[in-house]
Amino acid sequence: MRAGPPNPPWLAADVSWAADLAPAAAASPAHEALAARTTDPTRPAEEIGATRVARAASPPAAGGPRSVRVSQLAVVTRPAPPARPVAESRVPAAPSGGRLAVALHDVEPATHRRCIEIREWLQDLGVGRVTLLVIPAPRMHPFPARSPELAYWLLDRQDAGDAIAQHGLHHRQTRPGPLFARPVRRWQGGAAAEYAGLGAEAAAESVEAGRRVLEGAGLHVRGFVAPAYAYTGALRTVLGERFDWWATLLTLHARTATRSPALCLGTSSPLKRAVSPLVVRAGATLSPQLLRLDLHPADFDHPRHVAAVERVLERARDRVAVTYNDLC
Repeated sequence: MRAGPPNPPWLAADVSWAADLAPAAAASPAHEALAARTTDPTRPAEEIGATRVARAASPPAAGGPRSVRVSQLAVVTRPAPPARPVAESRVPAAPSGGRLAVALHDVEPATHRRCIEIREWLQDLGVGRVTLLVIPAPRMHPFPARSPELAYWLLDRQDAGDAIAQHGLHHRQTRPGPLFARPVRRWQGGAAAEYAGLGAEAAAESVEAGRRVLEGAGLHVRGFVAPAYAYTGALRTVLGERFDWWATLLTLHARTATRSPALCLGTSSPLKRAVSPLVVRAGATLSPQLLRLDLHPADFDHPRHVAAVERVLERARDRVAVTYNDLC
């Protein structure tokens, strides 16, 4: 097989800092507290220290349920419906109403507060389990070093039953992909198509560096979703060897492939903003067994997007909320 292009210069540095992450993180009191939290699973969550993300970071409105702050997100607070049934760690048989797999993309320090608010909003709407797609090193900085609070929150969500999955390494394209594929990549995610131009060796090292960051923070990572769903043949091979599952726009690949398109809202162009809410609502009615719903923090800047998600979740109330880990 023909070798891919040589590694970009930033990648060698990625692998080195990923290997040295744990010693560097222990240098500050905040990181010492994080290390204690990750190495002592019996320690109560309430005692993980002052740097922990408290639920007070997003205080509930007086006299009402927890909700996303309207000043930041275009969400209308409604009374919380009854919670959906919570799936076991593995779901052997599909319930009569089907399954609902919600994935929250782009979890990183810059979106941390908003992700907390979105996750609580989903809980208020009865979604008890979510797959959180974490960017290990946005702007080439390992996220635990930039935000121990985010690491604490992810540990809490993991303990509560959410799944943590790897979402690339830094979520930015450093090399253009093949010329014939560029229009498709541009439509999918533009600069977020991180792996479009990487060769086999570079892709493998990038995946491994990101996984080291997540595991160094005490997170159990079983799955992977490429930024912008931009996969290459080399990346698919790497993921099949290293993860229990990986998801494309149309299929969840595990021991067996589950064909189910992910319903995504678009915000990058006027056309996507206008059409995607209609597509999501229509697609939800055509998902008989597994309904995959993708959410991004930027979706919540747009009232029509929020209304579409609320409508989909209301209609999916009889479905069992599952994570991608539950499905493999």
